[in-house]
Amino acid sequence: MIDLFTAPTPNGHKVSIMLEELGVPYAVHRIDLGSGAQKTPEFLAINPNGRIPAIVDHAPADGGAPFPVFESGAILIYLAEKHGQLLPTDLRLRSEALQWVMFQMGGVGPMQGQANVFFRYWHEKYQPAIDRYQNETRRLYKVLDARLEGRDFLVGPGRGEYSIADIINFTWPNIHGWAGVAIDDLPNLSRWRSAIRERPAVQRGLAVPGDVPAADVVKFAQAIVQR
Repeated sequence: MIDLFTAPTPNGHKVSIMLEELGVPYAVHRIDLGSGAQKTPEFLAINPNGRIPAIVDHAPADGGAPFPVFESGAILIYLAEKHGQLLPTDLRLRSEALQWVMFQMGGVGPMQGQANVFFRYWHEKYQPAIDRYQNETRRLYKVLDARLEGRDFLVGPGRGEYSIADIINFTWPNIHGWAGVAIDDLPNLSRWRSAIRERPAVQRGLAVPGDVPAADVVKFAQAIVQR
């Protein structure tokens, strides 16, 4: 069993999509970010960075104690390696997949995240910041669009094979409009996004945590720490 601590964000949806694609059992613990539940000492024992998502694997491959994993990219790699799915084993293809994982973690996520903040949430409209982050998000989208020319997926022979590279890069352009960034003129990215959205596991993953009542993260995390 996997315990998933999450919220309905692009980073949270990466992991719920991954778990749905793998078909492994997991329990959802919705973290109310507005209440600061992610900053409690008990949750920080699971993720020292105080962010979602995080998981606790109660059946790690080594048979040892429950194992916590934080950072969405690290979680996807951990799950792919444990279950032998969605990450190529060929050395070159594996490296390619991990390069696109890092591309998202170091580029698309941070840049679009800042675009979201300044476009949607900032207490005043500061156009230079909006332009900076929207433009950089667009630049990164163009990199994805170029990569997907003649390909169905980001990594693999021929037209490519679905992998964690696609899962991790999908969740941010999936909500491109929230950052005020258009993709209508990026046909390869648009086609790829639409195709991934049609996957049943992706649809299920995007519905997590849905209307699940907020978990009592303090009591649950205390139980994890005491094991």
